[in-house]
Amino acid sequence: MGLLAPAPPPYDALEWAAKPFREKSQMVCRAWAMQGYGTPLAVYFVYALKVALYIAAWIAFCSFSPGLGSFTSIGWWMHPVAFQKAIVWSIAFEVLGLGCGSGPLTGRYFPPLGGCLYFLRPGTTKLPLFEALGRQRTLADVIGYAALLGCLGWALVHPAPQFAQFLPIAILVPLLGILDKTIFLAARAEHYWVTVVCFAFAPNWIAGAKAVQLALWFWAGFSKLNHHFPAVVCVMTSNSPFTRLPWLRRALYRDYPNDLRPSTLATMMGHTGTALEFGVPLVLLFASGGTPTTVGLVMMLVLHIFITSNVPMGVPIEWNFLVVYGAFFLFGAHADVSVLELGSLPVGAFLLVMLVVIPLLGNVAPHTVSFLLAMRYYAGNWAYGIWLFRDQSYDKLERLTKTSAWIYDQLARFYDRKTSVGLVGKVIAFRLMHLHGRALQLLLPKAVDRLEDYEWVDGEIAAGLVLGWNFGDGHLHDEQLLHSVQAQCGFSEGELRCIFVEAQPFGRPALAYRIHDAATGELERGSIDVNELRRLQPWPDRS
Repeated sequence: MGLLAPAPPPYDALEWAAKPFREKSQMVCRAWAMQGYGTPLAVYFVYALKVALYIAAWIAFCSFSPGLGSFTSIGWWMHPVAFQKAIVWSIAFEVLGLGCGSGPLTGRYFPPLGGCLYFLRPGTTKLPLFEALGRQRTLADVIGYAALLGCLGWALVHPAPQFAQFLPIAILVPLLGILDKTIFLAARAEHYWVTVVCFAFAPNWIAGAKAVQLALWFWAGFSKLNHHFPAVVCVMTSNSPFTRLPWLRRALYRDYPNDLRPSTLATMMGHTGTALEFGVPLVLLFASGGTPTTVGLVMMLVLHIFITSNVPMGVPIEWNFLVVYGAFFLFGAHADVSVLELGSLPVGAFLLVMLVVIPLLGNVAPHTVSFLLAMRYYAGNWAYGIWLFRDQSYDKLERLTKTSAWIYDQLARFYDRKTSVGLVGKVIAFRLMHLHGRALQLLLPKAVDRLEDYEWVDGEIAAGLVLGWNFGDGHLHDEQLLHSVQAQCGFSEGELRCIFVEAQPFGRPALAYRIHDAATGELERGSIDVNELRRLQPWPDRS
């Protein structure tokens, strides 16, 4: 495999595309188990370069603060202003579209980002909190987004940002979220915005920032108290550039190539990861320096090195770097600060809502809350959608105001048709190999009569094309987006069918689903027993 060429699947991709669903799903899942997405090596270098530029830009912004001391000394990055600028820069980086959801590992090839290319363009599609706020971005929306960028820039170049710099950011992020939920999620508000509120209003903001980071780890662990995560370990590790040993990848599955359910090894890896996500916050919460803090930080490093080395789809690499840095700053340099020393009851109440109530609601009733706000990271238990376009009806998407072209038109700039089909087909495997994806073999026959007549597009790719940002949140490409697309594109009956599957609620072994036709509305809804899915392969037993 060359630097620019993806790993070719072990079959002719054009012949594969014409096969029945049972056969093609079996072939592509077996290919993923040994190859992953088949990402070209050059792509990993691009992501590594992007991380380096992210860090370099943070250092440049810190240079506007002479109070940090000499940059030849390692201690400057433990200064409170350095951490504050890391948070503010991360908001800017993400909301510009440079972070999570950028590049080919999110189905974004050309251009490699959406973000600002959509958010600064009137007429693009948005998802407001209230339908009365409209479906398309107005000049007022663009001005509000530009104002956020300006306020972020002001804080980044200020020598010592204070209340005056943090307040407008604290106000604009949720305000823009009302106008467009996409921007609120893209800003990683559950982490960065909540921390900025602490900067602005908490007398001891370090205590508040600690509480935020502890919540990230705890709820990430809590979200894995189900049967979904072992499949995530299989999918991630099979895709990692650092685990290309065939024997290791086979060992992740019960009996490759016949049984691609998670093996005992994958299950134990999953349990170990869950234990670390619980253990890190528990150790660091009660440690106040010395050996206990060192142990907690080592555990944290092991956890995030494993995650980052897998280069997961969605590529939240910069976020992982920020979390690691935050752990050393908050729990290493400031081990003596307790989360109980916040110094503000209103901020404490705010954190209780954002860090306890909303994540708990997102686990018990996942249809009500984004998986990001619920902090259900890497859990594999997410809402998702599949968009099925009959024949070439996807051409109607050109009626939308957008920057990104149809996925195959993007890929045509780099590859021939066979290579493009092979790459996009791997996205099908990514979905089917998760536990929740096995529901599709039961739902696809309910949605369409002949799957061969339809172009399968994962909801993540649809959201990326239409909204300019996607990062694993099925609520960004559910009925609200479908209604908006239908209003602008006018699909006829049967031209666009969508399957929406919700996450499993905590303590209830069921996945709720809905099937919609863009023109006529809901066709069916129901639920599927997760225990039934655990018995299935990622492909149907029969056609």
